[in-house]
Amino acid sequence: MVETEGGGPEDGTAEVLDRPLPDGVRRRVVGIVSDAFGALTMAELPAPLRQYARFTPSRRAKFAGNAMAAALETERLFRQRIAERYKETQPELCGALEAGSPPPAADPLDVAAAAYVLRPPGWAKLVAAAGEEAQRADAERVDEESRAELEKLREELERAREHARAETARLRAELDTARKEADALHRKLRSALSDVKRGEAALRKERAETESARAEGQAAVSAAESESRRLKTRLGESEAALEATRRAVREGRSVEDMRVRLLLDTVLEAAQGLRRELALPPVSVRPAETVDAVEPGRMTPKDIAARALSEHDPAIVDQLLALPQAHLVVDGYNVTKTGYPQMPLEKQRLRLLGQLSALAAQTGAEVTCVFDGAELAAPVLLAPPRGVRVLFSKPGVTADELIRQLVRAEPPGRPVIVASTDREVADGVARAGARPVASAVLLKRLS
Repeated sequence: MVETEGGGPEDGTAEVLDRPLPDGVRRRVVGIVSDAFGALTMAELPAPLRQYARFTPSRRAKFAGNAMAAALETERLFRQRIAERYKETQPELCGALEAGSPPPAADPLDVAAAAYVLRPPGWAKLVAAAGEEAQRADAERVDEESRAELEKLREELERAREHARAETARLRAELDTARKEADALHRKLRSALSDVKRGEAALRKERAETESARAEGQAAVSAAESESRRLKTRLGESEAALEATRRAVREGRSVEDMRVRLLLDTVLEAAQGLRRELALPPVSVRPAETVDAVEPGRMTPKDIAARALSEHDPAIVDQLLALPQAHLVVDGYNVTKTGYPQMPLEKQRLRLLGQLSALAAQTGAEVTCVFDGAELAAPVLLAPPRGVRVLFSKPGVTADELIRQLVRAEPPGRPVIVASTDREVADGVARAGARPVASAVLLKRLS
């Protein structure tokens, strides 16, 4: 065979297929091109196929199959290069095709694919014949598969029929048995119905007697429950009264014991202080000591009057707090608004409490600071300083009323000092036995 660049009657390039390339032949052609693809240089490849140059043969056949088939059909020079590579790998098949006698034992699809690539004279007939052979083989395969499937279905149908016959015979036997059992059950049912009717009659009689007994029992239970509720009510009232009495006794005794003990401590410390103040010797009274006279080292009434301090002297606070078991009650906002009203309430409280803590540490006296709770927008998060009790009045109760309650809670005779400029508070605590001190005096002492 002589091939020329322009092609001619001496090769098969002028032949064309009168039908599409069979799928089996097309797959073999794409495999031939994919295997020979890697032996070509980048310049020998058509432009559309260069992007697949680095792919493996399997990936190239998968992703570039259509592009390689189109290039093989339209690019004659590319087809010739592929044919040359194929001749090198399959010389016997290619030689037989060029000689016009394809091997009889060769696969028709391989022969058709090689003929499509090499284009020897009569290649179109080889491709068409291979396509018809492939279709015939597919038809025979499908026919064989259909016959096998039909035979399988026949066998399954026969097995189903046998199973159906056996199942029918079994069901008939079970039906006969069930009919016999049903007849026996009907006889038993008629006997049971007779027994049920007799039982229903006896049940109605028993039910009537039970209803009568239940009515009597309910009446008795109702009466017993009524009596039980009455007794429980009386018992609850008695227990509540007893508990209230015990609680009142405990609370009254506890408060009274506390008041008596505190008053006793006050009296004892006052007696000790008076003894130190009067410088009494630690001996029993002698008759000569009852004579009215001024002894050396003792104060005369004139000396005692000279020691009195002014109401506005801050030293009076120290004298009062030096009394035994002294209790200082401070009207918080009255003092802060007198001394530093321009500060926010929170800072007023902190400043006053810090000063009162120092005063309590110096004097050892009990200190209680009372603030009006009505001016609070929210609960105060405050850690009371050491030695100072901090109280806020409840809703509806003023700080003045809380101060008067504190004064009334103290036993008579205990020294209680109230720091407030409010005249109503000062007069009220004075009537209760407390010693009022002006807020300005306390501020001077604190500063």
